[in-house]
Parts: sequence; structure tokens; C-alpha cells
Amino acid sequence: MANLLEIRNVTKVYQRGLLSSHAKIALKDFSLTLKEDEPTILTVAGESGSGKTTLAMLLLGFIAPTTGEILYRGQNITTLRGPDRIAYRREVQAVFQDPFAVFNPFYTVDHLLTVPIKQFKLARSGKDARDKMHEALTAVGLRPEDVLGRFPHQLSGGQRQRINVARALLLKPRLLIADEPVSMVDASLRANILESLKNMHRDHGVTIIYITHDLTTAYHVADSITVLYRGDVVEKGDVESVIRNPQHAYTRLLVDSIPWPNLDQKWGQHSIRSQESQDQFRAEAPTP
Repeated sequence: MANLLEIRNVTKVYQRGLLSSHAKIALKDFSLTLKEDEPTILTVAGESGSGKTTLAMLLLGFIAPTTGEILYRGQNITTLRGPDRIAYRREVQAVFQDPFAVFNPFYTVDHLLTVPIKQFKLARSGKDARDKMHEALTAVGLRPEDVLGRFPHQLSGGQRQRINVARALLLKPRLLIADEPVSMVDASLRANILESLKNMHRDHGVTIIYITHDLTTAYHVADSITVLYRGDVVEKGDVESVIRNPQHAYTRLLVDSIPWPNLDQKWGQHSIRSQESQDQFRAEAPTP
């Protein structure tokens, strides 16, 4: 059974200044294996400073591991060249936290969606490209006539983020890195965006690494979960088991602070965790 993604004992250390002897370990001895023929949704959870965004940057090739290696379909991503690197860029897509920063304010939605179609030669004609855009937008719950031809400032945060999901879907990825994709949109819109991700997984067989600080959404979206604390994995397993019966003290703090009365209640039916609760986690969480 082939591996889609294999992370082998990856550590990432950031040096603090050119002349400083101090270093920050952002991620420590992290390992993970995802099977190619078993699409799944994995949550990587943790508060600010846990190492989860560093993991996303490593997986996307924005930074290189200090030690260890990341293999995509058996190939080390830091050594990919030519057609292999192009294929990796198409097959591994991302949806980032900020739905505003990724848009050029001078271009319309049409331009944003046309660029990857042209870059990766995904359409045979202009009509084919248009049809693909319509299909992707419809798949994420948007009416093409409501968003095509519009500029970013004419769209809501929720619409922008769903367009980002549609852009990723256009490329028919095997792996999607979703880094806090709903943390900057209204609570009322989060369910729609998360449902779009789940549909991408279900209908297109995309494996998703869902990175979040919010165990509320993790519980309803993911199949499994890995909890990070200060760069270390402190707990991992089936999402149902970990959240209903957390074993590590840090995971228990995270779970105990979720303001829901009922685990079976959908994510759109309760409020998100308060900033006060987040500050309490950081103050009280024990060292792993």
C-alpha cells in the first residue's frame, strides 16, 4: 500500500538572530504517514506557538526541515525538480487563514481562477475553462453569477474563503493543507466552509490536513487528530476517542474549555472559544 505522505522525524529549529546562540525548536521529531488509497481528514490541533503552522509551511515547501525528511509519494519534497516539482505544486494545495490577504485587489474572481487553469493547462478552450470555474464554484456552494466578474472588496469574507477552496478544487489535488481556514470569518459562515472541505474529501477523495486551534470544528470535521504543544506531539488518535476521553493534561485543558453543552451539537450551533479561555490555556498548560 503506497504512502501519499510520509513525514520522518522532522524537526524545525529557528535561529534567533545571526549572532545569537539561542534557538527556538518550533517542531520536534514529528512523524506522520498518510496512505494514498485511504483518503482521510487529519486535524493538527494546538494553540499559538504549538508548531502547527510551521508544519504547514514545511509541507508546502516554503521552508526546509532542520532534520528529518518529508516524502510525497515516495519522493523527498526538498529535492523535487522539473516535472516532479510542478506535479507536487498542483497536487498539494492550501487554503490559508486570511481570506483577504491572498487576493490581489486589482483583479476579479475570474482572473484568480483562470491563472491556475492556464498555468497547469487544465482546459482545452475558453469555454472549457469557464465550465470548470462554474463547476468548482457550485461545488463550494456559490452561485457563479454572484461572484464572477467581481473584485475582492465586493465579496464577503466567507465568499472569499469559499473561492479559495474552489481554486484548490480546480487543480484536483490529492492533498489539501487547510491552515485555520475559518478562524477569520463570521461564525455563521464557518459551517458552509467546513462543509465544502468535507465535500471535497468525500466527493473527490482528497486527503485533508486541517490545522486549527478550535477543537469544536475538529470534532465535527476530522477522522483523526494530533495535538501539538510547544512543538511536541502530546496526544494523537481517533478524533472521537481523543476529544471524548483525552489522556494528556494539555488536551484535557483544551477540551474542558470548549463552550459546548453537547458534543453531538453541530459546529454552527455554539459560540467559539473566548480569548480569555485561550490565555488561560497558555498560562496553565503543563510542559509535556
